[in-house]
Amino acid sequence: MNTPISIAGAAEISSAAKDTDALVVIAPAPLRAALEGLGLPQEWKRAVEAALSVDRALAEGSPGPTVVAVPSAPGGRIIVMPTAPIVHDTDDCRVLSEASAVAISRAVQAGASHPLLAVAVPKEPRFARALEVCTLASAATAWEPLEARESPARRAPPTQLRKLSVLNLPGQAATWASALEAGRALCRDLVTGGPERLTPLRFAAYCEEAFAGTGVKVSVQRDVSGYPLLAAVARASMAVEHHKPCVVSLELVPEGPVTRTVFFAGKGVTYDTGGADVKTGGGMAGMSRDKGGAATVAGLVRTLAERKLPGLRVVALLGMVRNSIGEESFVSDEIITARSGVRVRIGNTDAEGRLVLADLLAALKEGADPASSVLVSVATLTGHVYRAFGPYVGAIENGAARAQGFIRTLSEVGELLGEPLESTVPRREDYLFVAPKAPTEDVLSSNRLASVDTPRGHQGPFAFLDVASGLRGTKLPFVHLDISGVVVTPPDWQAGRPTASPIAALAEALELRQRG
Repeated sequence: MNTPISIAGAAEISSAAKDTDALVVIAPAPLRAALEGLGLPQEWKRAVEAALSVDRALAEGSPGPTVVAVPSAPGGRIIVMPTAPIVHDTDDCRVLSEASAVAISRAVQAGASHPLLAVAVPKEPRFARALEVCTLASAATAWEPLEARESPARRAPPTQLRKLSVLNLPGQAATWASALEAGRALCRDLVTGGPERLTPLRFAAYCEEAFAGTGVKVSVQRDVSGYPLLAAVARASMAVEHHKPCVVSLELVPEGPVTRTVFFAGKGVTYDTGGADVKTGGGMAGMSRDKGGAATVAGLVRTLAERKLPGLRVVALLGMVRNSIGEESFVSDEIITARSGVRVRIGNTDAEGRLVLADLLAALKEGADPASSVLVSVATLTGHVYRAFGPYVGAIENGAARAQGFIRTLSEVGELLGEPLESTVPRREDYLFVAPKAPTEDVLSSNRLASVDTPRGHQGPFAFLDVASGLRGTKLPFVHLDISGVVVTPPDWQAGRPTASPIAALAEALELRQRG
């Protein structure tokens, strides 16, 4: 298992410098003005100003970290990382957090294992949580992909990030960041594990190990006959023993009375070939990361286990399945009766994720109370959401969830925590799109085109989930988060680095709502 680094706050720069081995300074240009508020000792300040005086690009915010030799500084070095001037209302905390990650990595390359991070944060409300976001971005640089850590050929780097101290970070915020990094690191492991390393049952085993001793109850259902749509997706994989599907259940019960229950459904497609509608033109590359929804939900539950929110019960179902090609593949035109009793006509077998989620949501619905529950599905569901929004979560909710303000809260904290989202409203056209075409079915799973070529290509799947799960017509609040655009950065599913977004925003939103 990955061991997240230790995170600590530092109230005073000179005392913190005794235990650290590099000072990392992040500040927007112009640097001379921004550095004034950090309280650097005069010798350090003079050294940085000398570097600025001979390097106009550095002073004006040219990107790239610069190492300045200062004998009395931690480790004898100060890494100065400027950002562009923060002057526009479109600038947000990511300007600082992205620079922090680059500079901390440079400090480690220089030989530091316990740097002190100092960030000149603008005094504006939109940057109120920027220091915490910079802390998370910096801590994330210590993570290595699961299979890289496990490789017998792995060569450990000469220096690794072991601990991070952050100037002016309160102890409570350091605890919050540590809890988040525990969940985010788990999410990254589960996203990047390859199709053989994290088959459905091996994913389940990894969760059992990760949640041991956390208070989270983990159970694994190997018999998926109670999830007919999921079982259809898995049909071609059943011929290979270690590719067989399962449903992983995670439950976190608070001490004392339960006041609210949040139900999560996570799409866990460990490899998506497209099935009988096989992906072509190189479209399979990176499809082991189609389990990003399940990974994100698991990471969120791990963080919530650390936070121990009074009164909040969390129940999650992760549908772990491989969409394989084979003589037993499910095919378009099949009509399958979902767990909810809704008859589903298959339109395209590469639209498998919504089938998995529909059965999970139907199962979760059975234990949900409209007065004290909300159901949330999380999935790398469509390419359309990236076509529409780029690197942002696509969020959509039904009227009951909108009345509670779920996405509104999530959006507000996401802006502060560097995980902004874009939201849309379900429309009648979305339900007409999945309406039955014959008396043989109750809902159509998809059309023949890829989502990117379909108008409202990520809103239609919400309507399908609403109908196929049996939620339509109930008063249960339902929220869907399509994370296809944010699961990795850059947006290369085979080589991109997992972001673990939007775990921070979800955890914070749940905490705020629980407080009332």
